[in-house]
Amino acid sequence: MNPTTLIKHGAVVLLAFLLNVACSPSGDNQPSTSVEPSSDGPRGAIDDARINNAASEPGNWLAHGLDYREQRFSPLSQINRETVTQLGLAYELDVGSNDALEATPIMVDNTLFFTSTFSIVHAVDAATGVELWRYDPEVPRDFLRKACCGPINRGVSVYEGNVYVATLDGRLVAINAGSGERVWEVDTVIDRDRFYTITGAPKTAKGKVFIGNGGAEFGVRGYVTAYDAVTGEQIWRFYTVPGDPSLPFEHPEMELAATTWKGGSWWEVGGGGTVWNSIVYDPEFDQVYLGVGNGAPWTRIIRSPGGGDNLFLSSIVAVDADTGKMNWYYQTTPGDNWDYTAVQDMTLADMTVDGEERKVLLQAPKNGFFYLLDREDGELLRAHPYVKTTWATHVDMETGRPVENPETDFSEEAKWVLPGPLGGHDWQAMSFDESKGVMYLPAQDFPFIYSIDEEFKKTGYFKRNPGTTNLGIDIANSSILAEQMADSAPTAKGYLKAFDPISGEEIWSVDHVHYWNSGVMASAGGLVFQGDGLGFFSAYNTDTGEKLWTYNTYISMLAPPISYEIDGTQYVAILAGTGAVENFVGETNETAAQKYGNFGKLLVFKLGGDAVLKEPRIRDRTIPEQPPLVASAEQLLRGEQQYNVVCGGCHGANARAAGIIPDLRMMGDGKHAIFKEIVLDGVLAAGGMASFADVVTPEDAENIRQYIISRANIDRAEAQELGAAAGG
Repeated sequence: MNPTTLIKHGAVVLLAFLLNVACSPSGDNQPSTSVEPSSDGPRGAIDDARINNAASEPGNWLAHGLDYREQRFSPLSQINRETVTQLGLAYELDVGSNDALEATPIMVDNTLFFTSTFSIVHAVDAATGVELWRYDPEVPRDFLRKACCGPINRGVSVYEGNVYVATLDGRLVAINAGSGERVWEVDTVIDRDRFYTITGAPKTAKGKVFIGNGGAEFGVRGYVTAYDAVTGEQIWRFYTVPGDPSLPFEHPEMELAATTWKGGSWWEVGGGGTVWNSIVYDPEFDQVYLGVGNGAPWTRIIRSPGGGDNLFLSSIVAVDADTGKMNWYYQTTPGDNWDYTAVQDMTLADMTVDGEERKVLLQAPKNGFFYLLDREDGELLRAHPYVKTTWATHVDMETGRPVENPETDFSEEAKWVLPGPLGGHDWQAMSFDESKGVMYLPAQDFPFIYSIDEEFKKTGYFKRNPGTTNLGIDIANSSILAEQMADSAPTAKGYLKAFDPISGEEIWSVDHVHYWNSGVMASAGGLVFQGDGLGFFSAYNTDTGEKLWTYNTYISMLAPPISYEIDGTQYVAILAGTGAVENFVGETNETAAQKYGNFGKLLVFKLGGDAVLKEPRIRDRTIPEQPPLVASAEQLLRGEQQYNVVCGGCHGANARAAGIIPDLRMMGDGKHAIFKEIVLDGVLAAGGMASFADVVTPEDAENIRQYIISRANIDRAEAQELGAAAGG
């Protein structure tokens, strides 16, 4: 099978990935104190006034998106089109992670504040790379099994002398920015029987900390909470989907939302609507924009069989910053059926639209359409496709609703659809040059096979399974469907695009070998920076897309870069390291994670930088000879189905791992001998593999092992044939 076909097959693994059955060693739940507390005096004295006037201190990066407008456009120009060829590595800092680093660092007081995996917070001297302190909230490692997407965290907020971090297990912690010591901690989770997680960065404004959560795939109900920044006291909470309709509504907006959910028992499954990434404060209207996620389950025929838009799924909701009362909403995907979240980054700007000056909000959510809204009232001003989109033909500007394409309706039979659940654009940050009206964004064509849950199609009944995800999609047979429909599969690929949100014009586009790449940052130096899955960090001409500089980091990248200045020297920084989503790659061996493995590092560049990265050794991917294959065809089928549901999210499509989690085809006789003890008893829990005895029977464990042997035999034979052909 050629690499292109394998990439197409990799698309189906998103379903298994969302199960994220990653395992990890357990630990207690007590925060740690700082390591080597700083003696430099007060740090982190960021307040609303400084963030609002960030342009007066262009050397700092004060908030997640630089300032409250979240444009992520650096005003620094020392590194520019003429000088960028002199850019070199200033320093590296290994943070000891082998999973994805996704945080945006905050730079203030010559200090970088950022998170690594398991919500660990780092304070680092921004000029030298010396770590000043580290705060470990000690998230229990076995909590990974409850997380959709690995032990990731997208950063902190620094505000009024504190650093705020939200932990994977749902806590919000305030840390003293100078010493690294905990100030206060609150539990944000309303129901510990559900798999709530937090991976997003908190946002701060007006003396408050705003935070949402994740876990829709596991069956939770979404909400956002505002806490007092000084005390941690809860100020307000906004639920994004209605709960049990037999109970009182928490606030008036839920009464409105409940009229758009019809039939079914969505509250038993959870409903979804988690705000797991984008929360943006707008000081001009004193409101907070909430980017709301997908439903639980994904499929609306199960979630709301009587129809309805299912508010506020896949919506942008504007709420009053002080009270949490809703001012307006716009739903990008009514009755979402595809995991088309609207949690992607939102940018605030002033633009001339149809001859009128408007204060606008820009977003490129998963569904493939780029939206331009009036921030005052949510009026839809533009909705242009920015990637190949097959689920809908266009957005009706009169109604503001997308017009669905009946040819991709998967209610009766499986269909390839674009975008898939990774979206045309996901959480990876985009960057806006307001002076030119151009958005630079990472995008992808990522096809996906959608098919209704097989058991539901047979019985008309869907029961929530607390031990795994509840998508309403046929996960078990995903690899089989991909094989059957491989000839009609669209090709997966990635892009860096320069896009005009007014006209919908693609100004230029750069193709990437791999579809899953880093966020971007554009600058006044006429450059846009982006890392890619192959491990190259590059600078492109913002006018043409021409690549002007590139640096091989040997590490796949997802996080967005930032830029800052200290003592007249401009720096560009990026956190390097990828995560479990690389399981979609198949066996391309093109990503850095596949080729070298995965190493979590902070990489910082400056003109004249002369630090040198050591090239890692290329990994040996030879599949060993396997134990005897004794399963029947029926047992192998059952093993494949169970592998897709329980194992594929971590260990990869068709048992092909991505370079982060162990490749099960490489197991030796010793691991095969204790496979049931590993899967059922958790004997390797200390190394990251928890027990799955609640969802896997002993018989299923053996069927899974036999399936792995089968896949290993197939791939080993193919590799030997290719080797013989190359040698001959």
